[in-house]
Amino acid sequence: MNWNIQRVAFITIISKEVGRFMRIWRQTLLPPVITQSLYFIIFGGFIGSQIRNINGVPYMEFIVPGLVMMAVITAAFTNVSFSFYAAKFMRNIDEILIAPVNPAVMLAGYVGGGIIRGLFTGITVFLVSLFFVRPDVHSFLVLFLFALLTSAVFSLAGFLNAVYSNSFDEVGVFTTFVLVPLTYLGGVFYPVTSLPPVWQKIAQLNPIVFMVDGFRYGVTGAQEFSLLINTGLLLVVLAILIGVNLYVLKKGAGLKT
Repeated sequence: MNWNIQRVAFITIISKEVGRFMRIWRQTLLPPVITQSLYFIIFGGFIGSQIRNINGVPYMEFIVPGLVMMAVITAAFTNVSFSFYAAKFMRNIDEILIAPVNPAVMLAGYVGGGIIRGLFTGITVFLVSLFFVRPDVHSFLVLFLFALLTSAVFSLAGFLNAVYSNSFDEVGVFTTFVLVPLTYLGGVFYPVTSLPPVWQKIAQLNPIVFMVDGFRYGVTGAQEFSLLINTGLLLVVLAILIGVNLYVLKKGAGLKT
């Protein structure tokens, strides 16, 4: 393997991805800011004023981590899924496939772009939240760790979704019928432990619950599950998605529209 070629390929792909979403920032970065601001106003300001503290945390402060994670998840997933499918649709991906680029490098380039957009969006939404509440951040290290892992997980999920999609409509199907429901049921607006026992067990099958809980610990210091469990689960999901994506790429499945 020529490492210089792989390095250039990685930098080229990730630069293209970052340049793409930055050029159209009005479509990629502004909408989540507006959407999350409305959540802050409606759920935090109007509804939250009628809700007591949760686990000793004011409700407005409680929902901040979940809303940031919603933005991170959507941005990372959408960036990779639509970008990679567009490359398939316009046959741009053929240029990479015939080049001496390792599949792992191609995957890392697209996923890296998704991670950067996810982190950038998350930071932006968090800064917007400061207009509504001033949380005493418990651990910036934990915040960064969970934002990074979450961005990576959903960038990989977005890549896999794009590989097996045969139209732009199919790219959006997963977002509408899987990603959005899992996000809203991921403990963003309520503590999972407040659910009936049966629903608590069902909720724990949703990995987003543990992502939000870990990020919430970084912001407020409050948690429902062990930080070790939250981190370990994300690492396991991350490893599985990396393995599946590399297997699919090496097999060549779904790379033609």
